[in-house]
Amino acid sequence: MEVPRYWRNRNQRYALVGEVCPHCEVKIFPPRDVCPACGQDAKTKFSFSGRGEVYSYTTISDAPAGYEENAPYTVALVKLEEGPVVTAQLTDLGQEPVSIGMPVEMVTRRIRQDGGKEGILVYGYKFRPVMAVAR
Repeated sequence: MEVPRYWRNRNQRYALVGEVCPHCEVKIFPPRDVCPACGQDAKTKFSFSGRGEVYSYTTISDAPAGYEENAPYTVALVKLEEGPVVTAQLTDLGQEPVSIGMPVEMVTRRIRQDGGKEGILVYGYKFRPVMAVAR
């Protein structure tokens, strides 16, 4: 992917910015400009909380080109609190087993490096188990 495209997608990659339909209130991610529920214009920006739960998941052992160094890794469908379901890698799992319904939160992490040692580091959203609050 070229540098200008990374720049254009930075809000959705780093902050989960999507859209909300002003007509039916459906939250949309990724942004589409047209509401999938009612078909009307939906260009109002909306920042998602980044919180959700694991809807489904799988472990990738035979990673595609560019991701081999990460294998094995877990990818999940995450249902955000606001409704949309996004696909993302799970990270910071430690010894905790993944389960359907597990509460997760969005974090920004390195996805890959394009162009070898001198290439672009690509960051984006991943999800981790919700961290316990220290008291």
